[in-house]
Amino acid sequence: MQIEITPSVKNLGQKNLGGVVMYRITDKKDLSPIDYFIEVEAPHVAKAWKPGQFVIFITHEKGERIPMSVYKAEDGKIGMFIRKLGKTTLELYHEFDVGDTLWSITGPLGKAIEVKDYGNVVFASDAVCGHAENHATLKAMKEAGNYTISIQSFEDKENVYPEKFLAKSVADEYYLTTQDGSMGIKGDFLDVIKGLIENDKVDIIFAGGNLGTLAQLAELTRPYGIPTITTIRQIMVDGTGMCGSCRILYDGKIRFACRDGPMFDAHKVDWEDVIRRGKRFLELEKRARERYLQRLNEKHGKEVF
Repeated sequence: MQIEITPSVKNLGQKNLGGVVMYRITDKKDLSPIDYFIEVEAPHVAKAWKPGQFVIFITHEKGERIPMSVYKAEDGKIGMFIRKLGKTTLELYHEFDVGDTLWSITGPLGKAIEVKDYGNVVFASDAVCGHAENHATLKAMKEAGNYTISIQSFEDKENVYPEKFLAKSVADEYYLTTQDGSMGIKGDFLDVIKGLIENDKVDIIFAGGNLGTLAQLAELTRPYGIPTITTIRQIMVDGTGMCGSCRILYDGKIRFACRDGPMFDAHKVDWEDVIRRGKRFLELEKRARERYLQRLNEKHGKEVF
C-alpha cells in the first residue's frame, strides 16, 4: 500500500545559514471581498526589485509556482495584492496567517521598466495585479520628476480598496472609476484616458489588468502614437523562459512574458493570440478550485467561501 504524506502548509519556510526563518508573513489584510494584501519578509527580493519586475511564490513544499506583481518593496519586505481566484491563492488566504511562512519567494524576475523623466505619466489599472503595479510604478516615476496620473477601475463601490492602498498617494492627479457608477466615475479607465488625450495631458501610458481592456487601450492610443506599455499576464511555470508557457507573438516574433517582459509595447502585441492562450487552462483551474473549496468546507463543517 502506498501512503501519500502531505506536509503541513504552515511554517515550512526556508532558513538561511544563520538559522533565521525567511519568507515570514508580516501583514495580511482584506482589500475587498475578492482581493487581499499580504506582506512577506524577503530581503534579497526587496533589495533588488525594480518597477516592472515580478516574483514567484510557493506556499508549501508541494505547492504550485504563482507569479505575482509587487505593490511595494522596502525594509526587507515585499507587499502583494492577491485575488482569491485559484486553489493556491485561496489556500494562502484561508490557511496562512501573520507569523506563518511561505516555502519560497523567487525574484525579482522579468525586465524592469525604464524610470526617467517622461513628462506626464499615466498608469491605468482595472484588476488586482495592475493595481499593485499602478502604485509601485507611479511612486518611482514621481520620484524621477514626472507628473503622475493614476486611474484605477473597480467593479463597484464594494470592491474599491481602502484609500491607504490606492495609488492616490503617489499621483499628482487621481481618477477612480466603477463599472456601475456606485463610486467615482462610471465606466472604466478607457473613458478617462480619452479625456486626457483630448486635453493633451499624456506623454506615456503604462497599464495592467484585464487583457481585453488592455487590447482596447492599445487600439485607442495607436492613432495618436502615444507610447503604451502594458503588462502581459500569461500562464507561467518557471519564470525564466525555460518552459515556454508564457510565449507571446510580439512584433511578429516569439517572446516570453517572464523573460522579455512582463511589460511590453502594447502596439506590437498580438492581442488575439495573447487572449486565446490565456484561456488554455480555465477548466483545469476551475476543477482545482472546486476540489480545494470542497475539502475546506468539509474541514470546517460549513461553507467557508
